[in-house]
Amino acid sequence: MAFKTILTITGPEMGDDDLKLGADVCEEIGAHLSVLVVAIAAPPPVGEYAAVVSEAWLEERQADEHVLKKRAAAVSAFLAGRVLSADVSSEYPEAGWADDTIGRRARYADITVTGPELLANEMLKSKAIEGALFSSGKPLLLIPEGSRPTLKPKRVLIAWDARLESSRAVRESLDMLPGADEVHLVMVDPVEDENRHGAEPGADAAAYLARHGVKVTVDRLPSSNHSVADVLRRHAVDIAADLMVMGAYGHSRLRERIFGGVTKSMLDELSLPILVAR
Repeated sequence: MAFKTILTITGPEMGDDDLKLGADVCEEIGAHLSVLVVAIAAPPPVGEYAAVVSEAWLEERQADEHVLKKRAAAVSAFLAGRVLSADVSSEYPEAGWADDTIGRRARYADITVTGPELLANEMLKSKAIEGALFSSGKPLLLIPEGSRPTLKPKRVLIAWDARLESSRAVRESLDMLPGADEVHLVMVDPVEDENRHGAEPGADAAAYLARHGVKVTVDRLPSSNHSVADVLRRHAVDIAADLMVMGAYGHSRLRERIFGGVTKSMLDELSLPILVAR
């Protein structure tokens, strides 16, 4: 799909580096940048001491809201100096609902872009990733420190396992894949079967991509006693990939988001920009 609106998330204590990355990506493809400034609110006091501490809690909230408003104004000033279409909003949810708040906002963007500053903030990182992947229905682009983000990649690695999530990730990235010089459809220890890969693993997916004008190569790799995540990272280096596309596997249990092993490993140890969808 075409990316016309990009969401990026920042916090009251963060700088402007992630904003610059988001603005650069938007200027590259002529997209609108939507910025959400998020501060996590302390939960209200409960129990027999609630009346005693409520005044301090209210003062803390007022101070937080003042800082949040100040940060939103600073973001607006930053964006005023860039030549792009943009908007700024702010939210002050409690930790238990921050992912849903972010997810609701992400529904009105085509993709959420998270930069190194946000990824270094463990609380906002987890809420942004969970909200974007579980509550928005839209993809997420994670950009590690030292990477140059782009939605016009030249060498793409698609982590393919023929499941619904990887198919969704391919579909979400399909608008930019034809412009790449190389697209590698990568499978680790693929098995020939009727339910997933078929008689020739990767052949059907490669044919689908080729019909969209994608210059695709099928890479079937052995794990050789290494984890799937490590094999993917190593192959990304070997082909000098500037973007990885993969499905995110996980489920929601009560208020806990549970990610699959490969997904969690890739999210925890980013080595290049990764576009994920589920």
